[in-house]
Amino acid sequence: MARAPGRLDVMGGFADYSGSLVLELPLAVGTWVVAQPVAGASVVICSPEVVAVGGLSPVTLPLEALTPSGGALTDPEARALLTGDPRTAWAAYVAGGIVLLHREHGRRPSTGLRLTVHSDVPFGEGVSSSAALEVAALEAVSAMLGVELGARALALLAQAVENRIVGAPCGVMDQMTAAAGQADHLLELLCQPAEWRGNLPIPGDLEFLGVTSGVRHAVAGADYGTVRTAAFMGYTMVASRLGLRIEPVAPGRVRVVDDVLGGYLANLPLARWDGELRASVPAHMTGQEFLDRHRGSPDPATSVRPEQTYAVRACTEHPIREHARVTEFRQRLGEAAVVNSTVSPTVDARARRLGELMRASHDSYGACGLGSPATDLLVALADATGPAAGILGAKISGGGSGGTVVLLARKGHRHAIEETVLAPYRKATGLPAGLLAGSSSGSRILGVHRLP
Repeated sequence: MARAPGRLDVMGGFADYSGSLVLELPLAVGTWVVAQPVAGASVVICSPEVVAVGGLSPVTLPLEALTPSGGALTDPEARALLTGDPRTAWAAYVAGGIVLLHREHGRRPSTGLRLTVHSDVPFGEGVSSSAALEVAALEAVSAMLGVELGARALALLAQAVENRIVGAPCGVMDQMTAAAGQADHLLELLCQPAEWRGNLPIPGDLEFLGVTSGVRHAVAGADYGTVRTAAFMGYTMVASRLGLRIEPVAPGRVRVVDDVLGGYLANLPLARWDGELRASVPAHMTGQEFLDRHRGSPDPATSVRPEQTYAVRACTEHPIREHARVTEFRQRLGEAAVVNSTVSPTVDARARRLGELMRASHDSYGACGLGSPATDLLVALADATGPAAGILGAKISGGGSGGTVVLLARKGHRHAIEETVLAPYRKATGLPAGLLAGSSSGSRILGVHRLP
């Protein structure tokens, strides 16, 4: 039995795939997976929560189809097997880990397997229910199969499940938080690709809260994929301007030989972007124009669609500025943690700056096309209420396009936030906004429990 938490993206968000520093809070809500050997030759995956949202449970897969004795499934074969029926595609987040453990570690169940899932992570609210499921399932199954994985290896394998099997182009921050997050701390991760820098304590008088908008977010949705594609289009243009070698490797795909940025937009200094490169990246460009000029993108998780028009400049600029914002946010939050024993004007000034950085991040989401009227309304209500309800900052969280808003607040103000933000939002929209509070540690800290 293993458990992994959902996460609240405090800063960094969708800039993770461009190498940004991110700060993530593991939430109190989580996902449990129990793996049990059973007689027979099938893998049975069941979850009562899935039925409540229209999915089918249990999902039964022949063990030989999932882990063929004559060789492992390829990614396309696994995707076709596991995601063809949208009612059962949820099981791919679990079964995909079994496929990759077989292919990459040479282990497969010797008997049938039953996997039971229980989760209280809100589904479709942008707090990483998918990563919690992937990590918890991998923890339980790898322990059963005798595969030892460190936190980083576990997170990267879980990300591979989502990228390569499920087909969602996420970064690694969600999986790393689900695996290595520490309660009441922000996980610091430099996503190049997964450099874990530790866990930053949250100042004792502050807390981060999530407000669910009731508008479903999906990493696999067109908006997220379009923005990610545009960022890699911009990276390719920047690489060309920097004189880096760009080599075609397949139709629509290139490889950038990058000894300057290491392959990450986040490593581009702001001064260089503002001074010489920003003007060279067009505000908008069709996929066909880009392919004609640059031959393809280096991102293996997305494809440039010729008919699509991309907001290239905004999506390129976001990770460059976000990395700078997150770096400053981390520094100021760390300083506040040291001196927060008394509320002084200096502490309040630091807290105000944290709120300003959060709002700049939120506005950048909108410029990229990942905002939504619902989350914009929540942020506006939070900003209008502000310190009167103990709120110091607000921004959209995670992949955007709905989902959850994160609040930075002084402790002891949850009732005021309920009255001044959630209640007016529910009245204006008719949507069931909820408050996510509290924190819990990741699967590595909890460990795997063997039940009698």
